[in-house]
Amino acid sequence: MKFQISNINFSSIIINILALMIVIIPHEISHGYVAYWCGDNTAKYDGRLSLNPLKHIDPIGLICMVVLRFGWAKPVPINTSNFTKNKRLSTFLVSIAGVCMNLLMGLIAGIFLVYVYYKNLFIRPLLEAIFWYSIMLGVFNFLPLPPLDGSKVLLSFLPYKYHHYFYKYEKYFYLILVVLLFNGTVSKVIGPIIDFIMEEILKLGVIIWNIILFYKDIKVQWIYYWT
Repeated sequence: MKFQISNINFSSIIINILALMIVIIPHEISHGYVAYWCGDNTAKYDGRLSLNPLKHIDPIGLICMVVLRFGWAKPVPINTSNFTKNKRLSTFLVSIAGVCMNLLMGLIAGIFLVYVYYKNLFIRPLLEAIFWYSIMLGVFNFLPLPPLDGSKVLLSFLPYKYHHYFYKYEKYFYLILVVLLFNGTVSKVIGPIIDFIMEEILKLGVIIWNIILFYKDIKVQWIYYWT
């Protein structure tokens, strides 16, 4: 996986935009619903529990995602002071919700992609994009750097006396993240992880569909399609 500009035709742009909306919207909604379950109504009152993509998609972030293979959505507003359950646990659950949703979607997409490839169905390009974006966003967002979800996961484990320093220097990590993205460091770190997860999901899909289809000897030749 490389974060770089590439030649993208019109159909590819449409497929990528559709895939991103399918992947990003559940990611953001999962943050909001878990926060609501933990006692915070902020996301609900802000309309962020909606399936309407306009509520979640940041136009610039979407363009960057399609062209540069990284980007962002509108952040879900969360007010941790509204949590009625254990605050530390609630912060962890809300933060990890989006990552878990993406990995779950990637698991489902990857398993079905094996069958789609076996039958050579027309939805293959869209499902491939959903599969890749799901795993990529899940792994990328788990990095412990602000403003990514992984940083809030890390925060939930830090002693409260260090929270002040986290928020004080958070903005500086934004710049660090951008630098690491453009110099290729992020790709080198998460690329092999993404490839490994995708490969294992596809292997699992092959096993499942071979059993369901009575051992048709399905093989996947495109495990490293995105590397």
